[in-house]
Amino acid sequence: MVSANRLELLQIADAVAREKLIERDLVLEAMEDSLGKAARSRYGAEYDIRAFIDRKSGEISMSRAMEVVEEVENHFTEISLAEAQLKNPEAQVGDFITEPLPAMDFGRIAAQTAKQVIVQKVRDAERERQYEEFKDRVGEIINGIVKRVEYGNVIVDLGRAEAIIRRDQLIPRETYRVGDRVRGYIRDVRAEARGPQIFMSRTAPEYMAKLFSMEVPEIYDGIIEVKAVARDPGSRAKIGVISYDNSIDPVGACVGMRGSRVQAVVNELQGEKIDIIPWNEDAATFIVNALQPAEVTKVVMDEDAQRIEVVVPDEQLSQAIGRRGQNVRLASQLTGWDIDIMTEAEESERRQQEFNERSAMFMENLNVDEMVAQLLVSEGFTSLEEVAFVELEELNVIDGFDEDTAVELQTRARENLEAANQAALAEARELGTDDTIVEFEGLTPQMVLALAKDGVTSLEEFAKCADWELAGGYTTIDGQRVKDDGILEPFDISLEEAQYLVMKARIELGIVDPADILAADEEGEGEEAGEGEEAAVERAAEQAEAGLA
Repeated sequence: MVSANRLELLQIADAVAREKLIERDLVLEAMEDSLGKAARSRYGAEYDIRAFIDRKSGEISMSRAMEVVEEVENHFTEISLAEAQLKNPEAQVGDFITEPLPAMDFGRIAAQTAKQVIVQKVRDAERERQYEEFKDRVGEIINGIVKRVEYGNVIVDLGRAEAIIRRDQLIPRETYRVGDRVRGYIRDVRAEARGPQIFMSRTAPEYMAKLFSMEVPEIYDGIIEVKAVARDPGSRAKIGVISYDNSIDPVGACVGMRGSRVQAVVNELQGEKIDIIPWNEDAATFIVNALQPAEVTKVVMDEDAQRIEVVVPDEQLSQAIGRRGQNVRLASQLTGWDIDIMTEAEESERRQQEFNERSAMFMENLNVDEMVAQLLVSEGFTSLEEVAFVELEELNVIDGFDEDTAVELQTRARENLEAANQAALAEARELGTDDTIVEFEGLTPQMVLALAKDGVTSLEEFAKCADWELAGGYTTIDGQRVKDDGILEPFDISLEEAQYLVMKARIELGIVDPADILAADEEGEGEEAGEGEEAAVERAAEQAEAGLA
C-alpha cells in the first residue's frame, strides 16, 4: 500500500469512503493509525510513533511524539520540560514534542498489519454509521430483500445495513426465499460488539397500527387514533379506534370504500381477519364492543382486580368465547381486563345459589322460618350487621312485617353478633392477643381474630404492617397481574382504610408525631390535595391532635 503512488492513496481512501458510506477523513485516519502501528513494529512498540497523510498531496510523513512532563518516568514517550525547551522554547507541560523520522520501507508483515488495522477501523466506522442511522428509526416500517434464512430466522438486506426477523416474529406459515421482498416493523436497534443489531417484526401489534396509518389518511392526520391493538398473528386481530371529529365514523374510515383499506392491511398480513372496534372511555362499553360479534346482556365489574364478568345468551356462548378461546382472549388483550364469560342460565343458577345460602344463614342465626329469611334476602339484606343496625323503618316496610317483628329481628341479630364477637375475642386471646389491639378503635373482634391467626397479636405488631398486607392488592409480574391476599380483605376493608388504621396505631404508640404530619401538610397546601395514603394520614393525624387537646 505504501508503494502506491501518493494520489492513488487518496483515490483509494475516496473509493472506500463512497463504498462504505463513511467520511473520507475517517478512512485516512485509519490509514494513519495503521502506518503508525506498522512503524512501531520496526522501531519498537515502546515508542509513540505517528503517521500523517497530507489531505491534498497524499504525502506520508512520520514522527516520534513525546509528552512534556515535570518528571520523566518513561524515557520512550516522555521528555522533561528543560530538555523540551531546548528544542522549543515555548514548550509547556502537557505539550507534545515531535521529531521527524526518515522514510522507511515496510516489510510484508508490517504491510499486512497495516491492512488489518485499516479494515478493522473502516468496519468500526461503518458499524457506527449504521447504528446512528437506524437508532432513531425504531417504530418505523421498512422494506428489504431477504439475504438468507438461518434456522427459521430471516436476514434482511436493508441496503445500508442488515436486519433480522426472528422466527417468533414471523407470521405463522409464511415462508421466505432468498431475493423475496419483505416488509416489517423495526422493534429494536442495539449497539453490540459484533455490530448494530436491527430487529424487525411482522407480528408486533404496532406493525398493524402503522399499516393502518399508511392506508387511512385520517389516522395519519390525527383525526382518528388507534388506541389499542391485539393480534393472534396470521389468524385474527382486534383494533380499537376513536375519532376526534364527530362527522367521521372511525370504523367506516378504517374499512374504506368496499373494504379497500382494511383489505390492503389483510393482504399484507397473510389474510389475518381484522375486527375494527370503536374505542370508548367507559371500560364496560369498550369490552362489550370488543366481544363483537357476540351480544352481551349484562356486565359485572371489579375495578380493583381489573376483572369483568360478562353474561351472554346461552346460544351466544361459543361465539363470545371464539374458536379455542380466541375471541375472548383478544378482547382481554385489547382492553387490558380479565374477562369471565358465563351464560344467562349459569348466572341465574349462581344467583339462586347465593339466594339460598343467604336465606339459610338468616334461618340459622335469627331462628326464623324460610319465608321470613327469603323476604329479608329479597329486600337486599346480605348480612346480620345490616339487619342489626339498619333503621327500623326499613324493616317495617317489608310486606308481612310489623314493628314488633322488626324489633325482634334486630334484637336477635344483635344478640347473635355479640355472641360471635365474644367467641372471636376469646379465641384471639388464646392465640396470644393482648388488650392493646383488642381495645384499638376501628378493629372488630372478627378482625382481631383474623390478625391473631396471622401472628399479629399486639398494636405494636399491627403498626408495622403495610397497608397492602391488610387490604390486599395486585402486583404485576412479567406483565401478569398477581393477587396479593390481605389479612383483613374478607372484611371489605379498602386500601385507604388500612392506611388510616396503621397510621392511627403508629400515632397512638408515639412512633409518629401528628403535629409533624399536620405541619408538613400545611407546607404543601399550595399543591393539589392528595388522595389515598395522604388523605388517610391527614385524617389520622387530625383525630389524634384533637384527642391530645
